Order: sequence, then C-alpha cells, then structure tokens
Amino acid sequence: MKNQHRPISLMIGALAVSSLALAGCSSGSGSDDDGGAAQLDAPFGATTPAASGPIDSVTWMLGGEPTTLDADIDATTPDDTVLANVCDRLMQVQPDLTLGQGIASAADWVDDTHLVFTIRQDALFHDGSPVSTADVLWSMQRHSAEGAAESDEYQNVVSIEQTGDDQITVTTSQPDAILLQAMAGDGGIVWNPRVIEAEGDNFGSPTSASACSGPYEVTSWEAGSQLTITKFADYWNPDVDALAEEVVFRWAEETAIANSVTTGEAQGSFLENAGAAISFAGSSDVSVFQGPSTNAWVLETTDRGALTDERVRKALSLALDREGVATAAFGGLAEPWKTPVGSGSWGYEVEAFETAYDALKGAPAKPSEDDLAEAKKLIDEAGAPSEPIVVASNGSSTHNVIANALVAAAKSIGLEAEITVVPQVQYGDFYSDAELRGQADLWPDEYYISKNDPLGFYKNGKSDASVNFGVFSDPEYDALVDAGYAATDDAERAEITIDLQRRWVDHAIWLPVVATPATLIMSNDVTGVPSSAAYIYYPWAADLGSAKG
Repeated sequence: MKNQHRPISLMIGALAVSSLALAGCSSGSGSDDDGGAAQLDAPFGATTPAASGPIDSVTWMLGGEPTTLDADIDATTPDDTVLANVCDRLMQVQPDLTLGQGIASAADWVDDTHLVFTIRQDALFHDGSPVSTADVLWSMQRHSAEGAAESDEYQNVVSIEQTGDDQITVTTSQPDAILLQAMAGDGGIVWNPRVIEAEGDNFGSPTSASACSGPYEVTSWEAGSQLTITKFADYWNPDVDALAEEVVFRWAEETAIANSVTTGEAQGSFLENAGAAISFAGSSDVSVFQGPSTNAWVLETTDRGALTDERVRKALSLALDREGVATAAFGGLAEPWKTPVGSGSWGYEVEAFETAYDALKGAPAKPSEDDLAEAKKLIDEAGAPSEPIVVASNGSSTHNVIANALVAAAKSIGLEAEITVVPQVQYGDFYSDAELRGQADLWPDEYYISKNDPLGFYKNGKSDASVNFGVFSDPEYDALVDAGYAATDDAERAEITIDLQRRWVDHAIWLPVVATPATLIMSNDVTGVPSSAAYIYYPWAADLGSAKG
C-alpha cells in the first residue's frame, strides 16, 4: 500500500495529473442565477491553509467505527485515519505524498541489496519508555511474519538485523525499488513490544493500551460511540507542535456526517464518498477541499465460483456502467476509471503512464453496444454460471450503488446476480477470512496504496500475493513483478509496470470502477490538515487548529 533508492521522490507530476484528470469531476447541486445546476468548485491541492492558533477540542467524523488498531491484523480507512496520528513509522508520507523521515533519521542503500536505517534515540512510547533500536527490529519482524497483513511489503527481504546501537540493516534478495516507501505505510509502524505482549489477543481492541509513539495517544474508545485521541505531551519531535489538544472521533453514514458538520456538532471529515460534499456547494460555513490520491473503487474477486473464469470477469467489466456509478454514488465527483489504482500513484514517468492508461481497453466508462456484444460472446464461450453471481455490500450508499451496478451489468449480458449484505463491522474481514469470501464472488471496496509508484499496487497480482484470492496465477506476471522491484531506473520500471497494468486489466483480476480524489469537508472555524490522501498515514491532526487565531 506504498521508491527508489533515493530517500525522497517528489510527486509534482502526479499532483498535476491528478488535478487534470479530475478537473471535470464537478457535479450539480442547488441552482445558479440562470436556474441551471450549480457546480461545486472545490480547490485542488495537497494542503488547506495553515492554522492560526490552537484549539481545545475538535470532533471529526469517520465513515465507520475502527475495527482494530492492530495494523498487522487489518487496517480499514477508519483504522488508518486514527493510527496516522497515534503511531510513528520508520518513514513518513508528507501532505504532497512525497517521502520524509520518521523514526528513522536516515535510510541509505549501501549497495543493491542492503538498506540501512539509522534509528532516532530520543523518541518515547506513550507509556514513557524509550523507543529502542531493538523495538524497531521487533516491529519489522512482526510486520514481516507469515500471515501478517503487511507481510507482502517484505516479500524481497531475506533478513532484518540490528547492526549497531542505532542501526537496522535490511538485506534483500534483489534490488527493491519501493521497499523504502513501504516503510511509510503500515508496514513501517514502530510498535512497543512490551505492550503488545502484555495485551495478547486484546491488543488493538477498545480496551487495549497504546503501543505507539505518535503525537497523539488513544485515551478512550467507547465501543459503538466514539474514540478520543489526546495530545502526547512528551512527543519526541520538536518540529511538531500539535495545536488541537484532543480529537474526538465519531462515526456515521454519509448523510449523518454531512448533517453533523452542517450543524457544527463536528468540525470535519475525510469523506469516503466524494459525492456527499455536493450538499456544501455555496455554503458560507463549511468548505470543501480535494487533493491527489491513489484511491480507486474496485470490485474485488474471489475464487468462490464463476469469477475464477476470466471470461466472466472480462464480460462483467465490459458491461459495467462506471459513468452511472460516478454520477449516482459520487455526484460526478469521481471519474470512471480503467485501472485499480488512482493517478496519484504516478510519481514518475507521468507522461508514459498517462499514455498507457489512455490506450487501455476492457473497462469502458459506459458500455457501448459493441462492448455488450463482446461481453455476451465471452459468456457464450464460458457458459453461463449454474448459480447467480453474488456481490457483497456493507449497506452503505456507495457500496449499494456499486453492487447494484454489478447486478445490472450481469443482467444486461444474460446472467443472474444478487446482493448479499455483510455488516460494516465484518466487511473488512473479506481480506483475511476465506470463509467470508466464500459467501460472495465479488465485493466493492475503496483500495489505496501509500506509495507513489503503481508497481506497489500491481504486486497484488502475484500468485502468492496476500490479496490475490485465487482467481489469477501467471508465472510471467510473477517474474515481471520481481523485475519491476529490481528496476531502480525509473524509465525501465515504468515500462515494466505498464506491462503489468495491461495484463491486470486484460485478465480483469479485479474490476476497476471509479477513481476518487481525496475529499475533505471542514468547518471554516478550523483549518491546517492535508487535503490529499496523506491523512491515511500522515499525522494530520497535529496540523489541525483554529482558523481564527
């Protein structure tokens, strides 16, 4: 969910492409002086205006309750939105999606297969104990353990060793062009092993103690109601002076989120559904901001039955009305998209990625008669499934719109399909629970990566990838992923990644639906947070403060 051997890789090109790609994604709401539809004109950029002063407490809305604060088990968007402020990582994603330092004060490739991290010795965990180099080693070993949610980020790692008082050396089996970026995501979180070992299976739950060292600590989690993070007085980084004393997280579906911000009960939210921002067009009290992201809504496939046949997957992709989804679910504040990762990942060789994207076939914005004819031909070749195709939804409006669009696509090419509803609290388990995946052929979800390199997504098509759920296996694809990781030259890696992208779309491993910019609604009383997708990993609450001084 995550560059190169150099420690910082600017993403100006990706910012520009994201802005261009989404420039037309405004939608009508209300009316203008001529009686036509008014458009929401949201500024697009990496950040909101800097705060002018401190604030005692802010209430922030999430699209759902966090499921766990143990990222090695799972990490939903609500989980990461909280963890970004609570847990430090070895490296740190910046608001413009570039890479900065975290608990590691330096990271250097000393040769093609040895990455050396220099570990700060002045950081403290929330229990007051120092963050040691040995703690970093323990954390990386936990992330890389078989079955851990972030273990795929360590796929080329042969060993992780403490090689000095403040030094960790990672040995890889080959050059790894994006390992460093992975350390800015959940695979780079630095844990307090003493807390985790003491908590046991309780770790990450509402009653668990904090095992992190970030600028905020979780001080209460009332299950089903709210979660509060409070400024950590002994935070190690003197450059971070958190302006908000506490942030109270509450959660609701999107209409209630909009209502809470409208009434002033809450001061902001990073929206799951960009379309929910449309109601704020023309508001004098609430502003809308958008920024670059790697986010894309996709239909993920399982090996339950019919979707193991790529002809069925390709047929459904050809028949899916992505334009309709962009309008119905997002009010036009999203773009029909051909790939499973957003253009915010194009952190290098932007023109090459853009050209390759434009040439892709198989995922039309709106299916034409020719697309439907081709889809029906594929079904004739494959044979109609003996049972209805089952698509899951968690009941949210966005998930329901996408699920219904899939059902409509199936019916348009002569297939039966139905929807099964999985509770929100259980929905994230699709990634870890094979029994749950056995209940559906597809499930819609918003997927993102922390890297500004699309190779960080396309590794998911490897035969042994943790999120390749048995529908695709190709030794040539696997070899290309390995070659991509070894390609430290940008142009070479882009060429390989573009080939992987084409193969992914050709085989319809997952069905891409729409790309969504990061979308933020925020009371005009507060400001300072990033408007990009950095909020998933960057400690955004530390920048949140009063707009009025």
